[in-house]
Amino acid sequence: MRDLARDFLGDRLREEAEYTLEKFRREPTASPLLAAPTSLSAKVFHHLYVLRLDGEVTTSHPTWLETLYPLLDGGEDALIDVHRQGNHLLVYRLPFSIAGHEGTLIVGESFDRVEAGLNKLHWWIGLIAGLVLLLLIGLNLLAVRAGLDPIAQLQRQLEELRQGTRKRLQLTMPTELEPLITQLNRLMDAQENRLKRSRHAVSNLSHALKTPLAAIMQAIRGQRPIGQSRRAKILARLEDMQTQLNAELRRSRIAGADSGQHTFPGRELASLLDMFRTLYPDKTFLSVEMPEAQVRLAMERQDFMEMAGIVLDNAGKWARDTIRIHTTASDGLYMLVEDDGPGVPAEQLTRLGQRGRRLDEGLPGHGLGLSILINLLEHYQGTVEFQTPADSGLRVVIHVPAA
Repeated sequence: MRDLARDFLGDRLREEAEYTLEKFRREPTASPLLAAPTSLSAKVFHHLYVLRLDGEVTTSHPTWLETLYPLLDGGEDALIDVHRQGNHLLVYRLPFSIAGHEGTLIVGESFDRVEAGLNKLHWWIGLIAGLVLLLLIGLNLLAVRAGLDPIAQLQRQLEELRQGTRKRLQLTMPTELEPLITQLNRLMDAQENRLKRSRHAVSNLSHALKTPLAAIMQAIRGQRPIGQSRRAKILARLEDMQTQLNAELRRSRIAGADSGQHTFPGRELASLLDMFRTLYPDKTFLSVEMPEAQVRLAMERQDFMEMAGIVLDNAGKWARDTIRIHTTASDGLYMLVEDDGPGVPAEQLTRLGQRGRRLDEGLPGHGLGLSILINLLEHYQGTVEFQTPADSGLRVVIHVPAA
C-alpha cells in the first residue's frame, strides 16, 4: 500500500512538473511562476518547487534548498525520496531545455501525511484482521464441536448397543461418516443373522435328534437283546443323525453377502471340475463357457464352492454321460448346469429343494443338498430355477446378483 501511494503521488508530481514546463514553453520570456510557502496554492497543494534556469536557482521553500540543491545535478528525470529532520519529502526531478534555456525543475510534496494515513489504515486493517481471525477461530471451534457431536452420539448409541437397549444405529451423520454407520449396521445385521441361524440350527437339531436319541437310548437300556435287524435300524438312525448334523454344520458355515469377501468364479470352477472329473470318471463335464480368471464375484469363497459343488455333484450322480456347464459373470453371476439324466417331471419341479424330500430313492443321499443351496442363495439375494429340457435331464439355472 505504501508503494502504491508513492507511485500515485509520484505520477501527480510528474504531471505537475510537466504542466509547469508547458506554461513556460508558451511564455518562454518569463520564468515559471513558483508558489511561495505562504501562498494559497502552497497551502492547498502542499507542493515545493526548486528551479535552476541558466545557472540561477530559485525555490518556493528556501529551508529545503540546501538539502535539495545536490539533486539539481542529475541528468535524467527521477522520483526521489528525501529525508530531513524526521520529515519525508517525495520529489520529482525533471531536466528540460526550452528555447535555448537549460534547466532542472524539482517538484516535491510532503509524504508524512500520507504515511500517517497509511499507519492509521494499517492499524485499522490489523484490528479488523484480528477480529476476523477471532471470528474464524470461534466459527472453527463451533464447526469442530458440531462435527464431533455425531461422534458423541455414536459413542452413546454404541454403549446402548452393548447394553442391549438398541439394535441398530440411527443418527444423522456427516456425509463422510455415513458409510461408516452403514457398515456398522451391516455388521450388526450380519451378527444378528448368524445368531438367528445358529439358534435355528440348534432348534432343528434338537427337533430332529430328540426322537432318534430317545429310541436308541430306550433300545440300549432295555432288557431285550439287540438282534441284527434292530442293530441295522439303530445304525440307520445314527446315520440319519449324522446327516442332520453335517447339514446344519454346512448351513452354519454360510458367510452371506455381509461378509464383504470376494471370489474368482473362473478359477474355483476350474478346480471343482477337475475334482468332479476324478470323482465321476465315467461322466463327461463339458465347460461350454467360463468367466475369465481375473473376474471377481462378491461372494465368499467357501459359499461359492458349496453352491457350485451341490449342483455339480447332483448332476454327476444323475447324468447318464454328459454334464454341460455355462457360466457368465455379467451383472453378477449366471450359472447353468444341464445333465442328460432321467430328469424330473414338470409337475414335481416345485418340490425340488424342499427340506429332506427326495423324489428318487435310487441313489444314496438324504435330499438336503438342494435345500442347502436354496438357503445359501437367500443370503445373497440370489435365485435358483429348475427346468426340464426338451430332450431329457434337468437344467439348473443360478443367478447371484452383483453386490
